[in-house]
Amino acid sequence: MTQNTDVTPDPAMPDWEKRFRAPRVSLPDWAEDAPDRSLYVSNVTGTFELYAWDRATGEHRQVTDRPNGTTDGVLTPDGEEIWWFSDTDGDEFGIWMRQPFEGGDDEPVVPGLEPSFPAGLAIGRDGTAVVGRSTDEDGTTIHLCRPGEEPVEIYRHRESAGVADLSHDGTLLVVEHTEHGDAMHSALRVMRLDGTTVAELDDSEGGTKELGLTALGFAPVADDSRLLVAHQRSGRWEPMIWEPMTGGTTELSIDLPGDVSADWYPDGTALLVSHSHQARSDLWRYDIASRALTRVETPPGSVADATVRPAPGAGSGGAGSADAAADRARQGREVSIEYLWSSAAQPPRVRSAAGDVVLDPPGMAAPPSVPVEDAWVEGPGGTVHALVQKPEGEGPFPTVFDVHGGPTWHDSDAFAGQPAAWIDHGFAVVRVNYRGSTGYGREWTDALKHRVGLIELEDIAAVREWAVDSGLADPRRLVLGGGSWGGYLTLLGLGTQPDAWAVGLAAVPVADYVTAYHDEMEALKSLDRTLLGGSPEEVPERYEVSSPLTYVDDVRAPVFISAGVNDPRCPIRQVENYVRRLERRGAPHEVYRYDAGHGSLVVEERIKQLRLEIDFALRHLPDSSRYPSQAPKTGPAPAPDHGRE
Repeated sequence: MTQNTDVTPDPAMPDWEKRFRAPRVSLPDWAEDAPDRSLYVSNVTGTFELYAWDRATGEHRQVTDRPNGTTDGVLTPDGEEIWWFSDTDGDEFGIWMRQPFEGGDDEPVVPGLEPSFPAGLAIGRDGTAVVGRSTDEDGTTIHLCRPGEEPVEIYRHRESAGVADLSHDGTLLVVEHTEHGDAMHSALRVMRLDGTTVAELDDSEGGTKELGLTALGFAPVADDSRLLVAHQRSGRWEPMIWEPMTGGTTELSIDLPGDVSADWYPDGTALLVSHSHQARSDLWRYDIASRALTRVETPPGSVADATVRPAPGAGSGGAGSADAAADRARQGREVSIEYLWSSAAQPPRVRSAAGDVVLDPPGMAAPPSVPVEDAWVEGPGGTVHALVQKPEGEGPFPTVFDVHGGPTWHDSDAFAGQPAAWIDHGFAVVRVNYRGSTGYGREWTDALKHRVGLIELEDIAAVREWAVDSGLADPRRLVLGGGSWGGYLTLLGLGTQPDAWAVGLAAVPVADYVTAYHDEMEALKSLDRTLLGGSPEEVPERYEVSSPLTYVDDVRAPVFISAGVNDPRCPIRQVENYVRRLERRGAPHEVYRYDAGHGSLVVEERIKQLRLEIDFALRHLPDSSRYPSQAPKTGPAPAPDHGRE
């Protein structure tokens, strides 16, 4: 795609809506043995769908076209097929379908497998697939699926697990599992395709230690069983190499602060290191033999995704002579480092380390926003990092505390349409990386166990106090809002801190923790048992103290709730239980229900929900006449936007 400068946006459209409507793309994935064939996600039609890109010809083709969108897809190693997950109206329950790369009819990948929640997928070079499934009835099952044969179950367990990767020769499979009962800290098992175990790696020691592992991928070259693994042995995420056939491990000398992840170079001699520290991220090259670490230049901000793509004819399985490969290496064309970058001020772009824009969608460009500032606040459990964005003018401002989901996630210096919209309306935005967030060490992430929700809100309260005392935030005009886990913390905060907040905005929240547990997908039940120390029947007092429903009668602020009627993560029944309690006491509230799952992939639906939230806040906050109107701004053409929320 190339940028279409002939497309002129509607001059009456406000900037915040342009940021959502502007076409954007994900980082293109590429086929292991056909690197010119790529797959990416774009909203260019107004709904996020999968697209095929033949880099040799420059042709782009829309692969999926469904009312509620599609984002889960993968290329086969030879690039001949695209496999994508087909659910119903966003409920995440369905089957894998496939379609030829050049286009054609869709068909089920494995006709004999019933619909399920996905639990990983790996595709071998001979057409063999290993499919992970999760259901309430069976827990996690993994199936070996060979062309023309019935699927064979090779793994089953009640606790959560997932297919991580297949070795290059297709003989070894690595599974991430939580059979020890700790859903926050996975162990690894390497298996043969008949289901027999080759090796185990379990840093949790059967659940007695809170240390986790994740598989980053087998070496991408023939006759090499090395497995790149991320571990937490030194209190943060960092990579090492595990040789499951011998049991040996190789620690890597990557002396960088914060969390570190990595991916293989196509020839298996080096790693592309993704480094995250204090809400920013960057890239490095690590040479395995020399242990040399070299910076890959990226702009300040956040790298959301990155890959090393072999040049045509190079890398794993590519064609081309040794002389041609040597010539490409001399000219620096052996590989291309490609990454998806943004900052809070600048919209996302898919770039290369050579300085090129890799993929630029057609259509109008997204307006930029304002830079983010750091705040470090002493909280009850240590120093809390918050990200602050301010509108023009002098404070104190009406302020939105935009709480991230997860909880194992963190806000970063990255572009996001929602906070930018609030800034356009004259609000300051504060985002808090509370205890439970990733990116600040293992102890910070694991700190919220058993007092779930309450610990996060203690950190948010500390930052709220700082924001008011510093003159940033008007204490009479504080909005607490968020989606998913952020929506849960919003409802819990409105009930446990009723005097602190003037308005609440909760999207797809946990509202009644006990009912949510019984209705949610099986993998999330495992997570809740880990967070709270058992099921609602085993530790009822912990679910009660952490459930927003317990405090609903104490809520004083007007609250707006949006929920997807097909949501398997924060199901609709538990939201309705909370709403009925609000109705019973005549508490001011509004509810918006929409026909999708855990959020929407339709751009106009996202805009509608945010418009409803902004309107609700403006109607219920004091002195709303002082806020800027939604009139569009004028100025020079902004940079294009290539990311998604």
